Amino acid sequence: MKSLTELSIQIFADGADKAGILDLYAKPYIKGLTTNPTLMKKAGIKDYEAFAKDILQTVTAKPISLEVFSDEFSEMRRQAAKIKSWGANVYVKIPITNSRGESALPLIRDLAQEGVKLNVTALLTLKQVAGVAAALNPAVPSVVSVFAGRIADTGVDPMPLVRACVPLLEEQPKAELLWASTREVLNIFQAEEAGCRIITVPHDIIGKAVKMLGMDLTALSLDTVKMFLKDSLDAGFKL
Repeated sequence: MKSLTELSIQIFADGADKAGILDLYAKPYIKGLTTNPTLMKKAGIKDYEAFAKDILQTVTAKPISLEVFSDEFSEMRRQAAKIKSWGANVYVKIPITNSRGESALPLIRDLAQEGVKLNVTALLTLKQVAGVAAALNPAVPSVVSVFAGRIADTGVDPMPLVRACVPLLEEQPKAELLWASTREVLNIFQAEEAGCRIITVPHDIIGKAVKMLGMDLTALSLDTVKMFLKDSLDAGFKL
């Protein structure tokens, strides 16, 4: 089994914990970083701009995606221009629709033509990916984020859909297909097999991969038994 440093797919750390971001940024197997408003809220961040600019003092040599957070396209446009100005390594995350289901493709097309590096997010269908592929600028780097984990949450195998996305982006040489909403270490290898260029991995799953990747299963079985024993003793269970 390949180690994290031997994979062809790029691993992007997904989170909003400052200490975790800075620690993982320094790791050679982490090729970029992503975050979103939900992760920022969970991390207790109150000032979006201050947090982003603080992180960008250190995160300068690897790509990082920062998301707009308006429901109105005019305001998304304003926020995108501001976020873009924070650094050459910054990608602006734009959701495929707003909360009313209105398509963001006209905005994506305009921003792409203006040279904004985009990470188009919350994609779950081939129709959405095809629309994005038609809207992007072939001369500008971009990321197309397919939420494979959310597809799997519905009971549907995401692998066929993700594989089908690859040819849709053939006319976009600078667009990179990204496997989003990673749920387990196995997804890293599935994403690579499916043809993704990038996978976003939450900080805790990166930690699990570092600890457990390639671990002998007999040894893991023994560790599991030891865990059950320790926890039952610590709990003081009696029958």
